[in-house]
Amino acid sequence: MLEALILVVFPFCMLYAAISDTLSMTIANRVPALLVVTFAIVAPLTGMDWATYGWHFAAGGLVLAVTFGLFALGGMGGGDAKLLAATAVWMGLNIHLLDYLVASTMVGGLLTLAIIVYRKSPLATVTGHNRFLRHLADDKTGVPYGIALGIGGLVTFPDSPLMVWALSQMAS
Repeated sequence: MLEALILVVFPFCMLYAAISDTLSMTIANRVPALLVVTFAIVAPLTGMDWATYGWHFAAGGLVLAVTFGLFALGGMGGGDAKLLAATAVWMGLNIHLLDYLVASTMVGGLLTLAIIVYRKSPLATVTGHNRFLRHLADDKTGVPYGIALGIGGLVTFPDSPLMVWALSQMAS
């Protein structure tokens, strides 16, 4: 049961956030809330010691403090900030968090460049009315960074502590 929650909740939330951000330029508060609540319940049941458990929440708090500052300066959206912090709770204050941040940054940079090229192309005029592409084609909207956060999360999740635990449980 725990393995199923670990294998399903995090990837589902990452996919949902990416699709939601693409379609509406928003990430619902329920996504980071579900991530944090699921981690809070599941992690102790996996045998995670309390110190490590605390460090996972410290990672989320640290990331939230930084991303809130970026949000206040207009450098990122509020949904992105909350999703980053909730994902940091799953990764912990360790190399896995750095892997996630680097992967998301790289994907985000490529996504931003692709969107800039797309917006300047004639293709944006033709496809800009499509429900999935309308925000990507609009010069007045930002970049739906939830796509990059979702992809970064999915790429780095297999090495995260809870996923490693779930896979070891399934293998034995």
